[in-house]
Amino acid sequence: MIYSDFQGIKLSLLGFGTMRLPLVPGGGPADIDEKTTADMVRYAMDHGVNYFDTAYPYHGGMSERVIGRVLKDYDRQSFYLATKYPGHQISDSYDPAAIFEEQLQKCGVEYFDFYLLHNVYEKSIETYTDPRWGIIDYFLEQKKNGRIRHLGFSSHGGVELLESFLSRYGKDMEFCQIQLNYLDWTFQKAKEKYELLTSLGIPVWVMEPVRGGRLARLDAAEEEALRALNPDLSPSAWALRFVKDLPNVHMVLSGMSNMEQLRENIETFSHPQPLTPAEREALLSLA
Repeated sequence: MIYSDFQGIKLSLLGFGTMRLPLVPGGGPADIDEKTTADMVRYAMDHGVNYFDTAYPYHGGMSERVIGRVLKDYDRQSFYLATKYPGHQISDSYDPAAIFEEQLQKCGVEYFDFYLLHNVYEKSIETYTDPRWGIIDYFLEQKKNGRIRHLGFSSHGGVELLESFLSRYGKDMEFCQIQLNYLDWTFQKAKEKYELLTSLGIPVWVMEPVRGGRLARLDAAEEEALRALNPDLSPSAWALRFVKDLPNVHMVLSGMSNMEQLRENIETFSHPQPLTPAEREALLSLA
């Protein structure tokens, strides 16, 4: 497993995302297959993965519960757990303290290693910065009290939104999670966002590196273009290679739904294999 250094912490560069956990046959989004999830977590831990990412709304609120129960089998010092405050969801009021206490209880922990403001974007920034709710102040206090070890935020917002938010709160945000892949490098200006965060000294966490599976499902012509470069790599491996060797990327999250995806991703993150200039240009041309 490749590791990154974050403030002296050794993080597996591959993070286990829990937004797309395996489901029981015929079940709905909240019907997580807990046994398969436990098997996947054990395999991940045995192969060096130590970062697990969840959020309040994932799987109808069940993701936090299931990953909390599964991780109970492991020493608390052997993994890093991240979750998020749902300030991006529309509501008549916001109570960060109530949500935070609920999340601790659901996950069965006394602190979160990493905690994020979930999707600070154009329609949620007013909620996050509204003094009525005191959201950021509350989580800064929890960090001071040791119940949050590292505070950051995720964002699907534009470059101007990031600039505005960071001009006010950049000193308090230790990392930022953005959608980054070889399609969105230009399509959603991920390159500009990455460069902005890098210029401000803020480590980048990557979400949607395979764009929700789209970059793993190429058509025949698209796949042939990649096979011509390396016939042994899958489309998803190409997508992950694009992000994992960017110098300021400290975490690449993948929402894996089965053991096959997990094994393939761990193999991809078991050796550096940086892209050559020609390979990077080929991916951007494909995008």
